[in-house]
Amino acid sequence: MKDSLVRVENLSHRYSVQWAVKDVSFDISGKGIYGLLGSNGAGKSTTMNIMSGVLKQTKGSIFIKGINLSKDPIEAKKQIGFLPQNPPLYVDTTVDEYLTNCARLRKIVPDKIKAAVDEVLEKCAITHFRKRLIRNLSGGYRQRVGIAQAIIHKPAFIILDEPTNGLDPNQILEIRKLIKEIATDRAVLLSTHILTEVHAICDRILMIEQGKLVFSGATEEFDNYLAPNSVKVRLLEMPSAEDLMKTIEGLEGVEELGGPNYRLKFSDLNGAAECVVQQSVKHNWRLEEINLEKNSLNDVFSALSK
Repeated sequence: MKDSLVRVENLSHRYSVQWAVKDVSFDISGKGIYGLLGSNGAGKSTTMNIMSGVLKQTKGSIFIKGINLSKDPIEAKKQIGFLPQNPPLYVDTTVDEYLTNCARLRKIVPDKIKAAVDEVLEKCAITHFRKRLIRNLSGGYRQRVGIAQAIIHKPAFIILDEPTNGLDPNQILEIRKLIKEIATDRAVLLSTHILTEVHAICDRILMIEQGKLVFSGATEEFDNYLAPNSVKVRLLEMPSAEDLMKTIEGLEGVEELGGPNYRLKFSDLNGAAECVVQQSVKHNWRLEEINLEKNSLNDVFSALSK
């Protein structure tokens, strides 16, 4: 953790008497997209607001490239870009005016402001809208402007709070593509409640429930957090569920899916497929297909939320 880009140590925060976040620690080692998951009220927004410097934590420390965010906030915030769930846009300014003002607020040297604005306009594919009032932009392009202000000072760490919320399917795909491009040379912490989005773009996942960190690992580890316990089979002779329960060892349940298709649930899948094949041959069920089923992301999320 010594060489971490971001280090969160024993982070806790209390509103009045209730702890929103309690003793959370994790590490963001380098570039890539990190998904932050959690139920409503789990502590995600509190964590992101503290990490962006918007909120002062009750306990714990946050280091950005080794800089303590509480003790040296100005230097630490030079490395942070933040897009809240509702983009902080001044809708009566043009895109150019707004981003120029953002560059000034980020202490970019005056003679480099225009170049910085031009660069993010191109990066976010909004150059052709630079003279348009922000209020006249669609939701998707407003999000692009919001992302542009978050990266204009070239921070090493970017926090995006539900960046695709309220967008149509095409806009969502475009914003996901943009986030992937941004993450090629920096770290992005992405909060979302859309599990398919996590699977589509995140490299690693952090999950907070009831203010505590309940999972930290690669997306593949999240997928495989629950061991599968069922297989789908296609038996052309269509035996009854009762016959299957009697003859297949370890079988705990049968779900008839229509026609010759069944879902077989086991307490332990070790050797289950071999047993199904043997019994099919023995009883002439004419097994045509057998597939191991993976647990859905919703199943994993539900299990970790308990």
